[in-house]
Amino acid sequence: MSEQISTHTGEAWSEDMLWAVAMSDLAVFLLDDQGRLLHSNDAGRVLAMRLHPDDPHPDPAMLLSYIPEQGWQIAQRDGRWIGEVPTALPGLVLEIKAFAGRDRGRCRRYTVMTDISVRSAREGELRRRHDELQSTYDRLASAQEQLLQSEKMASIGQLAAGVAHEINNPIGYVHSNLGTLQEYTSALLALVDGYTDALQSADPAASRGQMKQLRDRLDVDFIVGDLPKLLEESREGIERVTKIVQDLKEFSHVERDEPMRPSDLRKGLESTLNIVWNDLKYKAKIDKHYHDAPLVECYLSEINQVFMNLLINAGQAINDRGMITLAMGAEGDEVWVSVADDGVGIPEDALQRIFDPFYTTKPIGRGTGLGLAIAYRIVAKHHGRIEVHSRPGQGSTFRVVLPISQPVLSRPRAK
Repeated sequence: MSEQISTHTGEAWSEDMLWAVAMSDLAVFLLDDQGRLLHSNDAGRVLAMRLHPDDPHPDPAMLLSYIPEQGWQIAQRDGRWIGEVPTALPGLVLEIKAFAGRDRGRCRRYTVMTDISVRSAREGELRRRHDELQSTYDRLASAQEQLLQSEKMASIGQLAAGVAHEINNPIGYVHSNLGTLQEYTSALLALVDGYTDALQSADPAASRGQMKQLRDRLDVDFIVGDLPKLLEESREGIERVTKIVQDLKEFSHVERDEPMRPSDLRKGLESTLNIVWNDLKYKAKIDKHYHDAPLVECYLSEINQVFMNLLINAGQAINDRGMITLAMGAEGDEVWVSVADDGVGIPEDALQRIFDPFYTTKPIGRGTGLGLAIAYRIVAKHHGRIEVHSRPGQGSTFRVVLPISQPVLSRPRAK
């Protein structure tokens, strides 16, 4: 090997550098300042033969065509450019590193090429598997969302008769009151007509006795006293129906793709209690112990479903008459809500499995075994926990603990 390789461009490469290039197992190409090939090592020539197997003596300079002009522009600006380039040979992918710079007024260029076909194939396989896993995850998330919504609707379905009764009861007496109000209206209009006739007569004062008799016959004094009560009762009935419908609307609301919002858990608990009240009022008294607590960042409709499952379970745990105690408070950066009953309690061997899907100790037809499993998933999704204390014959207490603010990285972005 000569001391130096010189070209008509004035480029010079030392013997040591050429020796290092020759020993490299990477394809190395030395170029002049115009991008013309000056020298390539054996690995470069082998790579050229791989790309052109039909040519016994392929020109390694052909490999330089895989370097885009933009690559050299970046190399001249930043010192180097790195890219992955597919070749004309199916499955063969090159990683190309192009280097450029000036030394003592001379432009220096060289490039290194590496066959990364195996790595590229592995990365492609990893991407394919990732896409498959992501697709599977998306389908699973959709199925979980559908299961959550189905269980929510099933819970409302189980309570449909009670909710219908809670609506029909006020509607019934409002309807009755409207019938009475219609009678009162007819009587008052008759009295107005009587006064009108009296005022239009030649001697209105002579009709005073007749008007008093008409007033007594129509029982106007009773109507005047009863009318405000009927209107107030009817208004309260309509407000009761409106509240139940609003609670049902909030409970069944799907918050998919929405961000968690600061919500009042006390309002959510009261709203849910309003929905299940018909199922509880014949079996239990409600004792409330609410302490001040801040708003909690959550999906309130999902947390309401947790409350519904706990309230229904508490009612079903009471055989005859009992007490359900609702409590709420804050500790540190968490807010807790507890639902306690003095019912039959949970056996110790069952206590370890109550959050398992489809596990239930209830008779057939009274439970799907999904209520507590879904409640557990919802609370875990909110980075909270459910604590359970129960003793057979002494009742159970379920305590839902939620962070006031969700971890920043877990907050879904609003779309």
